[in-house]
Amino acid sequence: MSRRHLPSLAGLQCFEAAARHLSFTRAADELSLTQSAVSKQVAQLESVLEHPLFRRIRRRLHLTPEGAVYLSEARKILAQVEMSTRYMQSYGGESDVLNVATLPTFGARWLIPRLNGFRFRYPRINLNISNRVEPFDLQQERIDVAFFFGHGAWPRAECIKLLDEEMVAVCSPQVMGEVPIDEPLALTQLVLLQSATRPEAWHDWFEAQQVYTEHSYHGPRFDTFYMALRAAQAGCGVALVPRFLAQEELDEGKLVMPWSFALTSRDAYYMAYPEHMAELYKVRSFIEWIRERTAENPECVQQSA
Repeated sequence: MSRRHLPSLAGLQCFEAAARHLSFTRAADELSLTQSAVSKQVAQLESVLEHPLFRRIRRRLHLTPEGAVYLSEARKILAQVEMSTRYMQSYGGESDVLNVATLPTFGARWLIPRLNGFRFRYPRINLNISNRVEPFDLQQERIDVAFFFGHGAWPRAECIKLLDEEMVAVCSPQVMGEVPIDEPLALTQLVLLQSATRPEAWHDWFEAQQVYTEHSYHGPRFDTFYMALRAAQAGCGVALVPRFLAQEELDEGKLVMPWSFALTSRDAYYMAYPEHMAELYKVRSFIEWIRERTAENPECVQQSA
């Protein structure tokens, strides 16, 4: 697309503000522009898109279907521009942004509790934490540190092992009382909650006990372990999750293990960072902090090639 066909940033800002307020006048007040300037910017944007974004009905402004679709895209663009600008504002200055990627439930249950106090020791470092499930390139995505589950290898990165994993079955106490659990197969009388990121989990758990069932892959599927845990706690069935992610609910009695077998996973949880960034202050400081927090628990921490 040639530059003359690209919308201006001012046009996107005017459109987003007008769509949020459903008023050119209020958008103009927010942006410190005149009402006619906002209207002109939106008209130019409509010309580029070749679609109307607003219609006036009974003197009130309404988004068209095309406008509603484009609003979502415009907000993503503006958010990305803001994030990139803030990144550059802090780049090489007295403060720096550390971009951290983590698995959703691991981040909420394991990582975030270990960040308490980081800001006080390293006031120059601003953490920017995002959830990632699918594989990605550290350099292309500008990620400084990533937490992942796997076999300890990441292209052009150094990896540090954090902890191993045991998969256990958990459910609410009420569900456990519905059927007698005297063998692993008894769990198939309940609903087996599935994890989208571990489709083989139940099959492997049963197989490790030399038990086979056609029900291993049947049941509601959830994107994250957190969703599966919440479903189990709500009585929707039995979830197969890493023990450390469910430990809080197990300790409080909100979840129980209907069968005590724990399957040790072949893979483990790691922290990775690009090789060429190992000596950067922000990366070195964060690695040191996580090492200290992990050393406080009896979990294995070791360097991996």
